[in-house]
Amino acid sequence: MTITYAHPFFFWLLGLIPLLAGLYFFLLNRKKPVVHYSSLGVFKEIHKTWRQRLIHLPMVLRLLALSVFIVAMARPQSTSRSQDINSEGIDIVLCIDISGSMLAEDFKPNRIEASKKVALDFIAGRENDRIALVIFSGEAFTQCPLTTDHSVLKNLFKDINSGMLVDGTAIGEGLATAVNRIKESKAKSKVVILLTDGVNNAGSVDPLTAGEIAKKFGIKVYTVGVGTNGFAPYPVKTPFGIQYQSMEVQIDEDILRQIAQETGGKYFRATDNNKLKQIYDEIDRMEKTIIEVTEFRKKGEEFLPLVLAGLALLLAEGISRYTFLKTTP
Repeated sequence: MTITYAHPFFFWLLGLIPLLAGLYFFLLNRKKPVVHYSSLGVFKEIHKTWRQRLIHLPMVLRLLALSVFIVAMARPQSTSRSQDINSEGIDIVLCIDISGSMLAEDFKPNRIEASKKVALDFIAGRENDRIALVIFSGEAFTQCPLTTDHSVLKNLFKDINSGMLVDGTAIGEGLATAVNRIKESKAKSKVVILLTDGVNNAGSVDPLTAGEIAKKFGIKVYTVGVGTNGFAPYPVKTPFGIQYQSMEVQIDEDILRQIAQETGGKYFRATDNNKLKQIYDEIDRMEKTIIEVTEFRKKGEEFLPLVLAGLALLLAEGISRYTFLKTTP
């Protein structure tokens, strides 16, 4: 709560207070009778009474009352504020490939870990959105349904590893599972971010068919192809430890591009960690949550307590002046 004044120009009247005080003491000194003594030593043993010490109290009370009335005339007002926040979130499904080829180390430390890190950063910036996680390789699985409890989602992300599911690349099945998770959503915007590094070679659902289903339910699909151009180092377990083989990077970009175009999304190609982060940043900018903030202000008049205080001071001044501090004419 803050205090404002409707008529602050009245504060200029406070300059009268020291002038009135000065005039009071000037006139008081002029009224004092003068008696000449040869020595003041005789008065040293005489102490002032409490009545003498309080002789100026009525004037002090009167000046205080005047000061309070001036502040009341400035019309103090209390202002309280409240906000009504209306958040129009977006429902997002992160659909991530965890097939064996995602262990390739053209990304650091590898494709799957780089994808997890960038996705976690993306989640951290979407506080008002419901987000789900679907993983796929040779089959698809919902790791986490739509939720606003992002702490749970982040913990589930940390447990994702290649080899959790049958190996392969079932892009169509992964997308179909993501669509199934979000199709009944009432959110104004429904989005799937599909990330893969390969070509559809498993599952019973064709990727383009899954894209058509997404379009039917008004779901926008952003597709991301992950992998460098040419060949990438891939770790292989051997009796002599981990050996690296160069694997050709094969991404079905035509299919991914077509799915994105049909659903109103966009296709991206990430060839390294920085490019992948830039892609998620761009999607984040394109899919902004709408937050409407309506601010309410309520004003209350606060002059009445000051008026009452001023009247109380005047009453105290009158009591003191005409009772225990009364002087004879």
